[in-house]
Amino acid sequence: MNDIVRITCKEGYIYHIIFDNGISGDVDFSEYLSTGPVFEPLKEIAFFRKASIEGGTISWPNGADIAPETLYDKILQTQSDITPERLLSQV
Repeated sequence: MNDIVRITCKEGYIYHIIFDNGISGDVDFSEYLSTGPVFEPLKEIAFFRKASIEGGTISWPNGADIAPETLYDKILQTQSDITPERLLSQV
C-alpha cells in the first residue's frame, strides 16, 4: 500500500495528492460531502481546507478520512498515461 506524503488544496473541493512512489493527481472530494454525517462539516470550505496527513492518508479534524488505496485508485483511473511498467519503475 502507498502512503500520501503531500497534499495541496486547490480550488473548490479538490486536493492535489502525492504518494510516496511519486504517483500524483487531483482528487475532487465533492462526491463524499453527502455520504454521511462525518463528511457533513467538510461542506464548509474553510473546514475542508484544514485537512492534514495522518496514517498515510488525508484526514480532517473531525476524524473524517478516505482510505489511501481508494484515492490511489481514483488517481490511476484519471491518468491514462500511467502504465504498469511506469508504476514498477517508480518502486
